[in-house]
Amino acid sequence: MSTSGGGGYHHGDLRASCLSAALALLEEGDEAALSLREVARRAGVSANAPYRHYPDKDALLAALATHGFNELRGRLVDAQDSALAGQELVCLAQSYVRYAVEHPALFRLMFNRPCDPSHPEVKAAGDAAYAVISPHVVAGVPAESQEARVAGCWSLVHGLASLVLYGKLPRGEAAIQEVDELVHGAVAAMSGSQPATAG
Repeated sequence: MSTSGGGGYHHGDLRASCLSAALALLEEGDEAALSLREVARRAGVSANAPYRHYPDKDALLAALATHGFNELRGRLVDAQDSALAGQELVCLAQSYVRYAVEHPALFRLMFNRPCDPSHPEVKAAGDAAYAVISPHVVAGVPAESQEARVAGCWSLVHGLASLVLYGKLPRGEAAIQEVDELVHGAVAAMSGSQPATAG
């Protein structure tokens, strides 16, 4: 599977292989543990191979963040499409927090790194994920209050996710139902409604 110096590249999709290796390394440790050399070793390619797509570590981190936001958006779309009428916002919030619980290191990377103008794809992916949630947050809210409503709701849900990740709230497979119920109650209180408990 690995490649040596000359000839063509025979490892399949090099970009995807390196990204997959970087994701695994990130979840095993943290951002500091990542290096292009270690990614190459994990992917089974030559030390210089990752540089074909990722000229430096910052480019690799940007690709990871972009991947995370794209994956989060997919989760949010699935939650939105499968939610019962009137349950969309609660289901979106639960999906957001579940994603954080399932991918803690990637989730931290997505939100801890600055929106560097040199990596517009990160911002575009983040905006696309945000665009799934925002219409449900502002539905029925006067235009002059929409920005505050979005900021408040996002802060609430992101704060819940962070509290779970830092061990201040229940965490783990055994606690996911408890977390879902907590998110449900918090979002219902924030929206001033009491939707039926999700099954």
